[in-house]
Amino acid sequence: MKKHLLLFACLYLSVPFGATSQPRILVVYHSETGHTKVMAEAIARGAKSAHVTLKVVGDATTADVLAADAIILGSPVYNANLAPQLQQFINRWPFEGKPLKDKIGAAFVTAGGISAGEEIAQLNILHSMLIFGMIVVGGPEWTSAFGASAITEEEPFNPQNVDQMFLNKAEALGKRVADIATKMKK
Repeated sequence: MKKHLLLFACLYLSVPFGATSQPRILVVYHSETGHTKVMAEAIARGAKSAHVTLKVVGDATTADVLAADAIILGSPVYNANLAPQLQQFINRWPFEGKPLKDKIGAAFVTAGGISAGEEIAQLNILHSMLIFGMIVVGGPEWTSAFGASAITEEEPFNPQNVDQMFLNKAEALGKRVADIATKMKK
């Protein structure tokens, strides 16, 4: 028994405090048609190596933001901007004491058409994160430099479903954020 306790103590003490805990990733989105929700779910699947909390923007709180190591925000594109509900959520984040400084941030959007403002909307989210001192992360490839986006209403894309190509980009963004959050947590 003493041998087992000694072995356990040696193993326990050799691991730095907190090194084994998973990073906490908060995915918050607004969705009117369900497309942004499907993208959010793909991001959560990609980030599965971390502890992921997926919330509709109306259910997300400032406490959720403060508890997260990484925050990924998603919105449908509204006239080359993000949904008012998501902007209102960001506007409630605290500045005092810089509690969001050095947290990881990422963005994803869904747009009706190609060149319908998806990159501008993503940049608007990322700009807000930069104001709070967050470290922003894009997708792992040059084709998703600002995060992940999907086109949902223009041919050749089917308005009923988000194309698998876009879901793959969403999963890749989730995985990248989880990987970086894990490295930063060590």
